[in-house]
Amino acid sequence: MGNRTANYAAFYVAEPFNASNLGAYATPDFIYYNQLLLWKGRDSSFPFVDAHAKTYNVRDDSEWETLKKRLHERLNVSKNIVLFLSSNTKNSRALREEIDYGINIKGLPIIVIYPDFNEKTDICSSTGIRKQIIDLWDRLPVFRDNMNKVATLHVPYKKSLIISALENADFTVQTMTKVGRYYYPDRCNLI
Repeated sequence: MGNRTANYAAFYVAEPFNASNLGAYATPDFIYYNQLLLWKGRDSSFPFVDAHAKTYNVRDDSEWETLKKRLHERLNVSKNIVLFLSSNTKNSRALREEIDYGINIKGLPIIVIYPDFNEKTDICSSTGIRKQIIDLWDRLPVFRDNMNKVATLHVPYKKSLIISALENADFTVQTMTKVGRYYYPDRCNLI
């Protein structure tokens, strides 16, 4: 497996994307990723290691093949994918590539964070994952159609639950023993 210590954050941004553009900071899914960086900056023990910081930055005008190579390099050093899936998420080429390569080539487990929801009960009930969550999966068909190939953890946007998810060894490629859909900390009866 090599030295896989990073968390690969996957999120939708309009293309072409330039992180130095102030408009980027108003892009909702990018804001959630930046929140992880902020939590890490305020507390070095916050269990997020940014895979995006482990390779060269990609310029806004980079060709697709260059961008794809960088995405793969980042995923190659990652132990999991942290996917932000919200009502703002769109099925972009980069996001499709990240999820397809991450699941189908690297076998990376997915921690899905739903920024539109704050409580466990927003994600899952006694009968399973709620319809509003399942409907979000349609925004990213490559995720919807492949998530059962790896361990997939569904988490509301709540810092304490995000920390627990990031610290959970069952959701790292090195120690993943089960595949399927999970709701933190209890499993939904869907499999």
